[in-house]
Amino acid sequence: MFNQSTLGASSSFGATNTPSSANPMKDFEVTSPPDDSVSSLAFSPATIPQNFLIAGSWDNNVRCWEVEQTGKTIPKSMQTMQGPVLDVCWSDDGTKVFMASCDKMVKCWDLNSNQTMQVAAHDAPVKTCHWVKGPTYSCLMTGSWDKTLKFWDTRSPNPMLTISLPERAYCADVDYPMAVVGTAGRGLIVYQLEGKPQEYKRIESPLKYQHRCIAIFRDKKKSPTGYALGSVEGRVAIQYVNPQNPKDNFTFKCHRSNGAPNGYQDIYAVNDIAFHPVHGTLATVGSDGSFSFWDKDARTKLKPSEAMEQPITRCCFNSNGQIFAYAVSYDWSKGHEFYNPLKKNYIFLRSCYDELKPRSSS
Repeated sequence: MFNQSTLGASSSFGATNTPSSANPMKDFEVTSPPDDSVSSLAFSPATIPQNFLIAGSWDNNVRCWEVEQTGKTIPKSMQTMQGPVLDVCWSDDGTKVFMASCDKMVKCWDLNSNQTMQVAAHDAPVKTCHWVKGPTYSCLMTGSWDKTLKFWDTRSPNPMLTISLPERAYCADVDYPMAVVGTAGRGLIVYQLEGKPQEYKRIESPLKYQHRCIAIFRDKKKSPTGYALGSVEGRVAIQYVNPQNPKDNFTFKCHRSNGAPNGYQDIYAVNDIAFHPVHGTLATVGSDGSFSFWDKDARTKLKPSEAMEQPITRCCFNSNGQIFAYAVSYDWSKGHEFYNPLKKNYIFLRSCYDELKPRSSS
């Protein structure tokens, strides 16, 4: 299974001309990466036997690769939107990909026919898209900078449901029967999706700075029970929707420099959070160019990474938790002065299953 030992650095695959400083963790490099910053990454669901990876980019394109067990990636196809792509997701059966763009549309890409069709529209760029798969209905949930959350059955040009948000949608996650949305102005709303989607509760943000990413986690019985929320101030909040004990909710610092001689610390944005599908541990990636693996229950860091040459913008695990994918590209966190068009964008794949095993409780 996607094992590092199957691939010697002497093999033709390892012989790309990537400087070692760009790949300090010596991970597998995805071939033909996007031409601009990577906004979104998603692996195919467990319903299909192979691993496919899709990536949306600010170059307006969504690319699809097949990932082989050796770590080799084969570019399969690409689709183009009329503006930068901000999010991508899969349908539960793995036959379709949804692409949300600054062109105010979401399109459905049918991978079998390689055709696309518009399935959703907003009055402003669409920041998030998630497939909702329930026992009685399935639909696409889209969150936009037009301050609405919409649900589409994808066969009709009109949404099944439109919910007003207090502010622009910045981040969202879905794990049926739960959805959670973070907005501008540090808004945080949990929705329950059973029967039909409706607001469950609004939460006072545990973080003092702008929300950047959010990911739902499950309890030991595999039902969604809370979420991790990341901010631009190098901090993650672990929040239970209905905590047994108020002390169950906590925040931790991450993606910060180890302190300068003058006592100041560089603090970076947490750009993405992903939970391991088997172990329930998590990965964070940041503008400091590093990823870290964490055990939220033991409240410990399992593994830090070396720093890349550029920020890490997105990350995800494949469906069985063997592969960790992360995208290295500029996130404009230091403004246009630090944009270097000569720096390539990378997507790396790491064999990660053992590194994310929780701390054994003694």
